[in-house]
Amino acid sequence: MYRQGDVLIAPVPKGAVPEWAVRAPGEARDARGRLVLARGEVTGHAHAVPGPGRLVREGGEFGPLLLHLPEGGRVVHEEHAAIPLPKGWFRVVRQREYVPGAVRYVAD
Repeated sequence: MYRQGDVLIAPVPKGAVPEWAVRAPGEARDARGRLVLARGEVTGHAHAVPGPGRLVREGGEFGPLLLHLPEGGRVVHEEHAAIPLPKGWFRVVRQREYVPGAVRYVAD
């Protein structure tokens, strides 16, 4: 398991990857060509994966987010050390918080 700031990245065992994730089209890359796992609302910095890979999301704001790195990769952020990741599938979980009447992602 890996953590970078408010983003948790957990390996998904072989055979446990949902079929929808294998078939789903990947999320678009940002202007710098990165897969963005989370963007800071305050600073604009991003937890991102440059290089080969695919990020897929099941519907809804809090839907599962899965990252596929066929060759391995790394997670980068302007204020954190890079984290190397082996090849495989990962579940990406953003930290959430409760505010009266709602649940939201933690503001970075």
